[in-house]
Amino acid sequence: MAFLSDMTGRPVADFDGENIGTLDDLIACQVSEFTHPEIVALVVRQARQRFLAPIGDVLALFVPAISLTKRQQDITQYIPSKNDLFLSRDVLDKQIIDTNGVRVVRVNDLELQRIGEHYFVANVDFSSLGLLRRLGMARSFQSVARRLGKDVTSGVISWDDVELLPGDQAIRLKVSGDRLNELHPADLAEILSDLSRSESRDFLETLDVKTLADTLEEIEPDFQASLVEEMPDERVADLLEEMAPDEAADLLGELPQDRSQELLKLMEEEDAADVRKLLAYADDTAGGIMNTEYISIGPHLTAEQAMAVLRQKAEEAETVSYIYVTDSDNHLLGVFSLRDLVLARPDTPVTEFMHHRIVTIGLDDSQDDAAQAIAKYNLVALPVVDKQRRIQGIVTADDALDKIIPTAWKKRLPRLYR
Repeated sequence: MAFLSDMTGRPVADFDGENIGTLDDLIACQVSEFTHPEIVALVVRQARQRFLAPIGDVLALFVPAISLTKRQQDITQYIPSKNDLFLSRDVLDKQIIDTNGVRVVRVNDLELQRIGEHYFVANVDFSSLGLLRRLGMARSFQSVARRLGKDVTSGVISWDDVELLPGDQAIRLKVSGDRLNELHPADLAEILSDLSRSESRDFLETLDVKTLADTLEEIEPDFQASLVEEMPDERVADLLEEMAPDEAADLLGELPQDRSQELLKLMEEEDAADVRKLLAYADDTAGGIMNTEYISIGPHLTAEQAMAVLRQKAEEAETVSYIYVTDSDNHLLGVFSLRDLVLARPDTPVTEFMHHRIVTIGLDDSQDDAAQAIAKYNLVALPVVDKQRRIQGIVTADDALDKIIPTAWKKRLPRLYR
């Protein structure tokens, strides 16, 4: 194996042994059947120009003096394609996503490997040792460290576990995003926190709409607004439809009013109606922070029938911890927990095991009141009712606690109610 930083600057000689320049860079190409880019050409720096020698005309690469198999005048220069990577120019110092360690790191060096007659990019070195190697200080630093009894460790990631961030004009590798979509939204949100806003916008383009919506829900509304600022309205409308109504309302509240109205027009009418309902209330009221995605059933059902409804609606609900019993006019009659439902006999009417004394909160009551009620009664969600006691939505514990706990911490609390 060899490191790119050790190789750059090495002399390059042709078949006659004549020095034609020094190695300035290596060009690699992502071949479809390999996960690691293959070295396809050398960039040789000469007095006034650069010479691109195909790897097929290289006799030996991992040597102190690189030798070619032909005279320079007999070599047909390599013509780069749009998918080629100039390793020093395009990859070194770039931020990449370590999809295995779920973090953003900076490329300080690249480890190369020879397999048969082919050369590949094997690993990414993100350690301080890699940076010292590029500065020509690695050996002296390691020598001093050994005398002091210190261990200098390198940090490498297999190329298999990284994704190059798109957007930089120098990077021409298309990111599939498959592995990124498999990461937890909270992990993706943490990655976003390490990127600049322009890098974040480019990164989000690699995610599908559902994953992107879940990821946006993990970050602050003002940051959300900056990320969608340059997105097409159609894509933003799709995101808003995938987000929970309260989260969508928070995002729209951060956008200019004229754009918010245009986005609401592009959304499906049912989704837009839920969001408009929330936007009608002040941000710090129960009505402003409630979620309209809850599960309610009629009082005539049995436990078995209620379970069937739960299976049907659970995926779209914010929480399945509580099921609310309402009449035909949506008046709140009772509530029971998922535990109550599981323990009930299948033929038992829900009216026999539902709780009639229900802790509720009004639409215009404050977020502080909601937080206090949730803490006092040890709830994971609190129903919000109007003056006629018709349920309008629910306030979940994480949204209520936003006043007490900083949002960045609250977002990392276990979502026990899901």
